[in-house]
Amino acid sequence: MDGMANTSGNLHDRSFDGSQQSRATDPGPMTHVFHRSLSGTMPTVSHGEGVYIYDTEGREYLDGCGGAAVSCLGHSDRRIKRAIAEQLERIPFAHTGYFTNDPVERLAEKLADRAPGTLDKVFFVSGGSEAIEAALKMARQYFVERGETGRTRFITRRQSFHGNTLGALAAGGNRWRRAQFEPLLIETHRIEPCYEYRGRRLEETPEVYGLRVADELERKVLELGPDTVAAFVAETVMGATAGAVPPTPGYFRRIREICDRYGILLILDEVMCGMGRTGTMFSCEQDEVVPDLLTLAKGLGAGYQPIGAVMAADHVFRAFADGSGFFQHSHTYMGHPVACAAGNAVIDAIEEDGLLANVRERGDELQASLRLKLGQHPHVGDIRGRGLLIGIEIVRDRGTKEPFEPERKLPARIKAAALDEGLMIYPMGGTIDGLSGAHVLVAPPYTIDAGHVEAIVERLSAALDAALAA
Repeated sequence: MDGMANTSGNLHDRSFDGSQQSRATDPGPMTHVFHRSLSGTMPTVSHGEGVYIYDTEGREYLDGCGGAAVSCLGHSDRRIKRAIAEQLERIPFAHTGYFTNDPVERLAEKLADRAPGTLDKVFFVSGGSEAIEAALKMARQYFVERGETGRTRFITRRQSFHGNTLGALAAGGNRWRRAQFEPLLIETHRIEPCYEYRGRRLEETPEVYGLRVADELERKVLELGPDTVAAFVAETVMGATAGAVPPTPGYFRRIREICDRYGILLILDEVMCGMGRTGTMFSCEQDEVVPDLLTLAKGLGAGYQPIGAVMAADHVFRAFADGSGFFQHSHTYMGHPVACAAGNAVIDAIEEDGLLANVRERGDELQASLRLKLGQHPHVGDIRGRGLLIGIEIVRDRGTKEPFEPERKLPARIKAAALDEGLMIYPMGGTIDGLSGAHVLVAPPYTIDAGHVEAIVERLSAALDAALAA
C-alpha cells in the first residue's frame, strides 16, 4: 500500500501508483527505506487476521482490495504458513541450473491439470512483471525456433497494464505510467480495448460491439504485415488501469480466430484476474478461449510468497523442445522451492474450502449490493466486473459520462476517506485515456462472507460521499 490517509498524512491523487499530493510536507521519521512515496509518512503494519489488517497503533482495516488484488486468502491462513515453514526445514533454495525440486514439480502439475486446453508447461518467476517479460521473450524465441525471424511486433490494447519492467511497460497502454520512460521502451502497437461503458454505440448489442472492436486487431495486423507480428497481448479482464472491465460475449473468440488466421500467438494476462479471482481458476475459461501463453501471479502466492508463472501451450513448448532445446531467459529465484510450496498450499486451500463457489456467490452479492446502494448515485457511472474483481467508475455527470477534472485528485480523496472508514480499496485515475476519469477497484479476499459484503458497501458509500463533498 502507498499510505493510510489521515493517519499517515500521505494522500495520493492516483492512489496506488500516481503522482502524489501529501497533507504533510515533513517527510516524517528518518528511514533508510526508499519508499515509493517520499512525502508524508505511513503507518506500520502490525499483523493480519482473516480479511483484516492492523497497524501498530491498533487500528483495524477491512481489506477490500487484497492490497492490489493479491491477498486472496486473507492474512492468516495457517495451512500456507505451515507449508512454507516445512519447506524451509527441508531446503530454502536450490538453483534451477543444478536441481529441480518437489514443490515446483507439484505446482506445475496442479496448474497444468486445471488449465484449459493444452496449457500444460509452466515457467515460474517471481511476479507479474517478470511473467510478462518472460512471455514476450518466449513468443519471440518461439518464432525464431520456427525460422520466422521477421516476427518482431507485438499488438496490445490502450488502457491496459501489464507490469512495470521495461518490456511489460512497453506492452501496456497506461499513458501516465509510460510517459517518462517512453524513450527506453520497445515499440508496440495498440488497438482499442473492449470497454463497453465508454465504447458501445446505442444501436449496438454488447456482442456486436465486441466483434467490432475485436476486428480492429485484424486491421492492425494487415497494416503492419501479418508476417511481422508475433503476438497479441491482453488482460482477460482489464484490471487496475481501466477498472475491472470484462470482455463482452464473443470478443475473445473472435480475437482467437484472428490470431489463428495469421499465425499470431495470443498472450492472455491473468496476473490480476486469474487464480480464482473471477470465479473460475482461469478467467479465460468463462470466455471459452485458450491462449497460447498465459501469465499468472498475485493470487498464485496469495501474498504469502512472491511468485508468478507463464503457462505455455504444448505447440509452443514443442517448438523449443524440437529446436534449440533451450529458452534463453532465466532469473535467479525462478522455481523457488518455498514460493512454490506456498503456491501448492494456495491451490489446495481454494479447493478444500470451496472458494471458487464463494467468489461467484459473493461477487454476485457484492455487485448487487453496490448497484442497490450506488446504482443511482449521481456520480457513479458504471458498476462492472467479474467474480470478486469489481470496478466502480466515478463521473461528474451520469447522463453525459463526463469525468471529474484530474486536478480534483478524486482517487486520492476516496482512498483517504475509505481509510478513515476502516476500509482498504484500490482507486485509480486516468480510467478513460490515461489522464481523465477515475474508478475504484474492489477485490477482497475469496474468504469474505455476507457481513463483509455489507461492510464494504456501507463503508465505500460513506467514503465516496465524503470524498465528493471535500
